[in-house]
Amino acid sequence: MQIGSIINGQERKEDNRKTMDVFNPYNQEQVATLMLATEDDLNEAVESCFETYHNKMNHMPAHDRADILRRAADLLEEREEEFAQTIVQEAGKPIKYSKGEVQRAVQVIRFASELAKNIYGEVIPMDAAIGGQNRMGLVKRKPLGVVGAITPFNFPLNLSLHKIAPAIAAGNTVVYKPAEKTPLSAYKLVRLFQQAGLPDGALNLVIGTGKEVGEPLVQHDKVQKITFTGSVPVGKTIRESAGLKKVTLELGSNSPNIIFNDANLEEAAEGLVKGAFAFSGQVCISAQRIYVHRDIYDTFLEKYVELTKALSIGNPADEGTDFGPMINEDEAERAKQWIDDAVEKGAKVLTGGKRDGTILEPTIMSDVKNDMKIIAQEVFAPIVSVMPFDTEEEVVRRSNDSIYGLQAGVFTKDMDRAFRVADQLEMGGVWINEISTYRQDNHPYGGVKQSGMGKEGVKYAIEDMTEMKFIGVKLKG
Repeated sequence: MQIGSIINGQERKEDNRKTMDVFNPYNQEQVATLMLATEDDLNEAVESCFETYHNKMNHMPAHDRADILRRAADLLEEREEEFAQTIVQEAGKPIKYSKGEVQRAVQVIRFASELAKNIYGEVIPMDAAIGGQNRMGLVKRKPLGVVGAITPFNFPLNLSLHKIAPAIAAGNTVVYKPAEKTPLSAYKLVRLFQQAGLPDGALNLVIGTGKEVGEPLVQHDKVQKITFTGSVPVGKTIRESAGLKKVTLELGSNSPNIIFNDANLEEAAEGLVKGAFAFSGQVCISAQRIYVHRDIYDTFLEKYVELTKALSIGNPADEGTDFGPMINEDEAERAKQWIDDAVEKGAKVLTGGKRDGTILEPTIMSDVKNDMKIIAQEVFAPIVSVMPFDTEEEVVRRSNDSIYGLQAGVFTKDMDRAFRVADQLEMGGVWINEISTYRQDNHPYGGVKQSGMGKEGVKYAIEDMTEMKFIGVKLKG
């Protein structure tokens, strides 16, 4: 299957283009051949979005935008199995999690459809200021124009829609650059929006490399906002080169989960198996550090290792598979090296730690130190470290001892302590009696420190994809 960029409704796949192949991470079967976009294509995509914004989207009533989004959600729901199988093939995500991603994606579009008709302004009491009598002040929210969306491989459908759906709801147009590893779901998504009635040029797909099309997209003077999910180094580069554009960055993490001695150990252990190993740990808010009170450390660890060993590892296309491959062999090899480095420095592997091609076994480690990569950096792999702690103050300090701050989990029956700890954790979000890896699509989601800037969650993304405009009126006295 050959696919190319879609610009102003037309696919670009001429024979003279550079190509790139996409492979199934599990069995290395070729899934597609990409006809790569050039910088000229990128410029044309931006110009097309710019014209479509000014001629159509900026004037489209909110109810029409809402209807397009609702139809897109309905179409995606009808094609759940097809999109789920696509995610399995291109990302290697187990089918049960791929189906869950499609279901969440449908929900994201429906949230956007509802909110498209609820973008409110306000009336300012101008007479609150000296000399403000006989004046009226209005604040409206207006779309920005062209939004550049750069998306990752790990949730190729849902994370894309967290950028695209709010942008359309607000009346913007979008130049969409998906990860080269997972472009098939992006291609099908753009075709689906066309079928739902979105005007040509409102959502342009550009399939290409970061160097060829990503950098020019970030720097283009007709792009008003960049929204990006990916690594910290790339995020820093984007912020430096974006100029005065609005920027939302969803970057890395090494999420801590804290288990106090009064917690429900069974629920915590079961949740954190999924939290650490779902999609082979390739999740921004994957549970990477687990701090367990020393009184229950051995009991928790025994249960946690037992549950982890019970995971079904294999073909992600099989309904019974819990755990599949990483995105490619290079990433699996890199993660294995991090394990080996930690072991050389004194860490212990309690289960897992072996690699077979793209599959790295679910790995639990103990006796880790803060200077090890598996603690200090984002592993983005199925590796979790379990460490004992003695006091509340100690575990808060250790949890905050990180360049990251995206999301955390706290397990305890003591609600006073739960809220006290949650307030002290330097995170964009904290869950109480829930794993750090849990995310709903309607709450504000985003990190502090080097985990990024700005918020997603449909309502909050719409706010970031609009601009406040003041209109004042002097009335006759």
